[in-house]
Amino acid sequence: MSKIVKFVKLQVLSGMANPSPPVGPVLGQNGLNIMNFCKMFNDQTNNMEKGIPLPVIITVYSDRNFTFIIKTPPVSVLLKKKLSLDKGSSKPGSKIISYIKKLHIIEIAKLKYPDMNSNNINSISLSIIGTARSMGILVKE
Repeated sequence: MSKIVKFVKLQVLSGMANPSPPVGPVLGQNGLNIMNFCKMFNDQTNNMEKGIPLPVIITVYSDRNFTFIIKTPPVSVLLKKKLSLDKGSSKPGSKIISYIKKLHIIEIAKLKYPDMNSNNINSISLSIIGTARSMGILVKE
């Protein structure tokens, strides 16, 4: 069995991995087969909505093989998608751009559950509320 050399973290758009930056240069400098990664990633994400940024953790082995884990989209992307927003507030502390219901926060928390450090939906929800506030989104009951 080959030894783990390093872990590479990237954000790749679902169904749209290609050898152009950032994927190509990062994988190339680690001696990995770029086209093989792109094909495998696109096959695994072709049932998702195209263009959603997904965090990927690539494990690089000493024999130049690799494995990767696809995480759930970032909370900010999920909030923007849920509220149909293009971007967050330009002045998050003073300018409110939208409101979100607690029910939607819990839905996002359940989606993010596998990737979070907590096994408590309430604490994950509090983290998501913090992200929402930093985007200028307030929570309604």
